[in-house]
Amino acid sequence: MTRVFDAEGVHVPVTVIEAGPCPVVQVTASLVQLGFGAKKAKRATKALAGHVKPAGLDVVPRVLQSFAAPSAGEAPKPGERLTVAIFAAGDRVKVTGVTKGRGFQGVVHRHHFGGGPETHGNTRHRKPGSIAPGTDPSRIIKGKRMPGHMGARHFTELGLRVVRVDAERNLLFLRGSVPGPMNGLLTVRKQGGASRHD
Repeated sequence: MTRVFDAEGVHVPVTVIEAGPCPVVQVTASLVQLGFGAKKAKRATKALAGHVKPAGLDVVPRVLQSFAAPSAGEAPKPGERLTVAIFAAGDRVKVTGVTKGRGFQGVVHRHHFGGGPETHGNTRHRKPGSIAPGTDPSRIIKGKRMPGHMGARHFTELGLRVVRVDAERNLLFLRGSVPGPMNGLLTVRKQGGASRHD
């Protein structure tokens, strides 16, 4: 993350994403498959090399991902390259990534519980407290917020606004933060409907 200043001189926190160019590997009736990055030749299987050959690609992309084909207009042709030029400043996008893994965490960190009293003699400072009734239903209800594995899950941040597009360096400047660590892989799609940030 970094910051930029808009025309009025207001500071805007942004995340800079390297987006593309993404070659179109395959197009079907309902899906468009895009690639990103490049694998070393010795790490690319013959099956993958044969899969990307009809698109005219010399190297095998490091990542392959399929998206729904556009309902309106023409779908891109295999071999074409999609760049950040498909976005414009002011667009709303949704970004999907894998969040940072936090390992096994208690309820205070994982679910923001308030914890118990911090007084002398108390031993339940960060424990969950009562978790179920005793006699009826005599079990813990499904979905109860408990300690457990935190993070390392797919998450989609909705309604992020495109602040700037740098087509020369294939950079996308989005207002706010995105899921995942630095150098993590992200999927950026245009926001179809309304957003909670509107």
